[in-house]
Amino acid sequence: MSRHDEEPDNAEDAAPGEAHKGESGHGAAQVYLLGLLLATALTAASFWIAGSNIVWGPAIPAALIALAVAQIGVHLVFFLHITSGPENANNTIALAFGVLIVVLVVGGSIWIMGHLNHNMMPMAEMLQMQH
Repeated sequence: MSRHDEEPDNAEDAAPGEAHKGESGHGAAQVYLLGLLLATALTAASFWIAGSNIVWGPAIPAALIALAVAQIGVHLVFFLHITSGPENANNTIALAFGVLIVVLVVGGSIWIMGHLNHNMMPMAEMLQMQH
């Protein structure tokens, strides 16, 4: 038997999204319900912050970004079950690769659109060339 096949010494030492070998469907449902409640609370907090004067006006984007990052964390742990355990290394690497691809595609698109906007001929000059 390898070290990974053995039962951990302390089963309570696992992350919320990490499934246990003997966990029943009721325990898994509680984990998903807790994740749903946290995600809903973070979404409601985002709308509340955006619509109220509780946060200083210029700091609202930073507050919304912080709540978005927290919600990403909730989704990763409670719904996608991404934890720091050794058996989740492949999932974590796949997630990091996906994030890299998204950053490259979005960042490259914004870079290209910025250069196109900068190098575009003004509309007045374009109309003069047509006549």
